[in-house]
Amino acid sequence: MSIRVGVIGVGVMGADHARTLARSVSGAQVTVVTDYDAARADAVAQEVSARTVATATELITAPDVDAVVIASHDSAHAEQVALCLDHRRPVLCEKPLAPTLAECVDLVSREEALALANPLVSVGFMRRFHAPYQAMVQEIRSGSVGAPLLVRASHRNVTSYPGGDSASTVTNSAIHEIDITRWLLGSEIVEVSWHAPKPTSLDTSRHDPQILMLRTADGVLTVVDVFVNARYGYDVRCEVVGETGAVSLAPSHVLTVDSSLHSAATYPEDWRPLFADAYRRQLQAWVDALTAEVPSPLASARDGLRATQVAAALIDSMNNDGATIKVDYH
Repeated sequence: MSIRVGVIGVGVMGADHARTLARSVSGAQVTVVTDYDAARADAVAQEVSARTVATATELITAPDVDAVVIASHDSAHAEQVALCLDHRRPVLCEKPLAPTLAECVDLVSREEALALANPLVSVGFMRRFHAPYQAMVQEIRSGSVGAPLLVRASHRNVTSYPGGDSASTVTNSAIHEIDITRWLLGSEIVEVSWHAPKPTSLDTSRHDPQILMLRTADGVLTVVDVFVNARYGYDVRCEVVGETGAVSLAPSHVLTVDSSLHSAATYPEDWRPLFADAYRRQLQAWVDALTAEVPSPLASARDGLRATQVAAALIDSMNNDGATIKVDYH
């Protein structure tokens, strides 16, 4: 039996999810798609042999939908996840779970009030399924580099998406580093501070780059640079420095060419070449859990809330001259 999946939002991310589910995930069938751009929805639906509906509500309540993937604009996440909870539809929501802390708190409260054996909400922190990150966490747990002391991470995009600001750099981009820090170290982030060097002149909509300091309960300090207009390529870096060694991701360029006494590295333009397999593995794990009727192994709604609580503290620091802010988990 296949899990019949409806996909809300088929822009770049959602269309990739629909194609991956249809072509590369066993036990899944994309049956319904929707998007505010009807022509785009029709085109993706034709690709994956699905039908279209006009609204997210129609998709969530459709009789031929067992589970939902939400890849709509961040501002729509809270309402759409809430509808999935109301109609008892398992849902994989792209990060962030919701753009505001109050919305995340409400969604977690709604889900926990249902008291289901298998929670309905999963959050798309797909780096947990990226093989190099999984190898890194295994090395840390094995003790091969000793107790972690410092994490250095970078998140760099070619250009920022339009319509954002300094806060959305944290809530939409750095949210990945927030989640992966918690996951790698197995410790909650308890205090943060936000800092900024001289900004790029190529984007006046936000302060870019940004430096984020994250201290976990075990005392490890994570330093993240987020540069969403880096221009040279999509680049994700991470190194964990321990007492007796260090472990790091390999460079994220996808091709190196050596010729004519010259060596050149080619970086991807966006996340897809680097993380395509992580997205596939995440979707497969989600579908497998639904098929087996066991809890999802993906990030939970509470993980989504935790990341947003840290992001809120960072924005508080941003608005208070880089002051060190304790993370409020209440």
